[in-house]
Amino acid sequence: MPRLFRILFAFLALVLAQLAGNARAANNDPVVLVHGFLGFGPDQFPNSGFLYWGGYGDIAAHLRTYHGPHTVFTATVGAIASNRERAAELYAQIKGGCVDYGAQHVAGAADKAAKCWAADPRHNPLGYPPAFYPDWDAEHPLHMIGHSQGGTTIRALVELLEHGDPQAGNGDLYRGGKSGWIRSVTTISTPHNGTTLRDAVLDLLPELRSPLRDWLLADLANWELAPDGARNFNAWARTSPQVYYFSIGTQATEAGAPCCNDTDRTIAPLQNRYYQYPRKDMFAYYKTYAGEWIVPSMLQHGMGGYTQDAPGRVRIDRGWFANDGVVNTVSTRAPGGHPVRDFDGVPVPGIWNYVGTYRGYDHFDILGWGQPGPPAAPVYERISDILFAL
Repeated sequence: MPRLFRILFAFLALVLAQLAGNARAANNDPVVLVHGFLGFGPDQFPNSGFLYWGGYGDIAAHLRTYHGPHTVFTATVGAIASNRERAAELYAQIKGGCVDYGAQHVAGAADKAAKCWAADPRHNPLGYPPAFYPDWDAEHPLHMIGHSQGGTTIRALVELLEHGDPQAGNGDLYRGGKSGWIRSVTTISTPHNGTTLRDAVLDLLPELRSPLRDWLLADLANWELAPDGARNFNAWARTSPQVYYFSIGTQATEAGAPCCNDTDRTIAPLQNRYYQYPRKDMFAYYKTYAGEWIVPSMLQHGMGGYTQDAPGRVRIDRGWFANDGVVNTVSTRAPGGHPVRDFDGVPVPGIWNYVGTYRGYDHFDILGWGQPGPPAAPVYERISDILFAL
């Protein structure tokens, strides 16, 4: 009898393990990782051993084996390009073909060198790199994960896939009607409503003519990453009712205190409870502008103290002070005016499911760049558990 009991127990355990495995792997759709502004792909610095996704680790490799195997691609798009340009590059990289930047809408697109990927490696006389997933369609959807501007790039791609843009031309991407091609969108430290970093820098020297200022004013990508430009982008890039959206925020500042709040007292020895100040473990360069003042000028508020309420512009108040050194934490939750909820473990499509704020993580700690820094792997394991259970 004990032996029979052990056999039945082992059988039950096996059945339960299989059920648990099936629950974890309700789908096994491929994942595409999309880097942010000034980011880079896995092959751009081959001799350094340093990756955008993981630093000296490898987040993509970890995701492939965590409760895997899973298929994970790492995209390479324009480092300083607009969201539309990057979306066009992402589409061609995944599906195959040459990038169609569209007519009229993308400044300077005609001057860009052709970027092409082979949909069929067997018929590839020009030796293009192979496309990630030529079978991509509604029957073969993707999960997409974007860090920083990678998140808004993915949102632009969803908008063009589903609704197209006839004024951009007749290309595949601009015809619309591609609902269901993207199963989920996950954004990490993404400036959905812009970042005050750009405006704080411009306001610091309002009359100075310089290449940096001219670039910040003129560059479309930077305009979209500022609050006023993000407001325009959010009116165009809709939240699809068919897509599962998840967002993650980061915060590496603390409210001012007389002592003992883990902030860098060398940068900010005197603090006001009203403002935010960089943590000691924040990347050193970010500390110069993440707090109450831009150091060493002390003439202009940094991200932790910047406000403005000029007519016609997005109002910036103290709710924007907390940040990760690059993006205001409040901006990472969801696009302004789009539906959002706190994620409770039950994903809802067509609405932004805010997974939460990772405190103590600066903008690149969340990528595993911190040396030392909080670990990034648990963040992606949590994302993986959510996505493959959809």
